[in-house]
Amino acid sequence: MSNTYTWTVDSMSTMPTPESDFVVNILWTITGTDGTNTASNNGSTQLTQVEGDEFTPYADLTETQVIGWVQDDLGEAGVANFKINLDAQINSMVNPPITPTVEPLPW
Repeated sequence: MSNTYTWTVDSMSTMPTPESDFVVNILWTITGTDGTNTASNNGSTQLTQVEGDEFTPYADLTETQVIGWVQDDLGEAGVANFKINLDAQINSMVNPPITPTVEPLPW
């Protein structure tokens, strides 16, 4: 079974310009699970307005839209890297790495 991933927006910071309540920072979390084990990573995305961008009033924003901004900012490779990291964390829970132990000297 493959892992599933969930993105959530934890908070957003706004500025009064160039539009009222213009989002400039998004704090977010991506969570991965294999159905039994769960791992998560947090991130922060800074936004700037590009001329010609369509503005959505703060009250009309949806979590899906904001997560889209985060994923667009990260790019395909960035999103894939977060998923790979979560997969590795989950794999370490399923198959804990074997680490050497320090033993007392036999003499």
